[in-house]
Amino acid sequence: MIITHLGAESFKVSFGDTTLAFNPISKDSKLKQSRFGADIALVSVEHPDMNGVDQVTLGDKEPFIVRGPGEYEVRDILIRGYLTKSEYGGEELYNTAYLVTMEKMLILFLGAINTTELPKELKEVMEKVDILFVPIGGNGVLDAKKAYELAVTISPHVIIPMHFEGVGDKEAVKAFLKEDATTTNNHKPVNKLTLKNRDIESLQNEIMIVSG
Repeated sequence: MIITHLGAESFKVSFGDTTLAFNPISKDSKLKQSRFGADIALVSVEHPDMNGVDQVTLGDKEPFIVRGPGEYEVRDILIRGYLTKSEYGGEELYNTAYLVTMEKMLILFLGAINTTELPKELKEVMEKVDILFVPIGGNGVLDAKKAYELAVTISPHVIIPMHFEGVGDKEAVKAFLKEDATTTNNHKPVNKLTLKNRDIESLQNEIMIVSG
């Protein structure tokens, strides 16, 4: 699995010939956009900074679009969406947290969530999370301290912080890392992160910085 951060909460996740786009940035956003073809596009919040499905439709790839709570199965990938809330941009918005099972890995993408209290339905089924994407930058989403508290409660193998480039607190990464005293990673940011199940099985709450 190859994970590429494209800014804000926008991630490209690829394995084999399948590509997922999480919260792609729209052409109507003031943030920098990226164009690529995706097979599946997941949108947590209906905001131009996170709903750019127009940007991940390219060539012969027109993505299956997931825009909210529910259960979906596409290309043997199981996606379950759970309703939460956000205050991104200063207004109360609906946010969807996505639990994605793919390539024998369980991914939890929290989107622009602003609370440490997860829906009961999500907590009942999330089991052992392999990779957690958590917002850390404030500005209507979790700040670094609350994000870390939630992350260690979930206790995934790998924690990937987001929402700190262009849309949140620039110092959020430093603040987030200060909350942690156990990780063995040197936290050198990478633009692309390659993860295999066997490589992360022995890790717990390991923070990895993927910077666009």
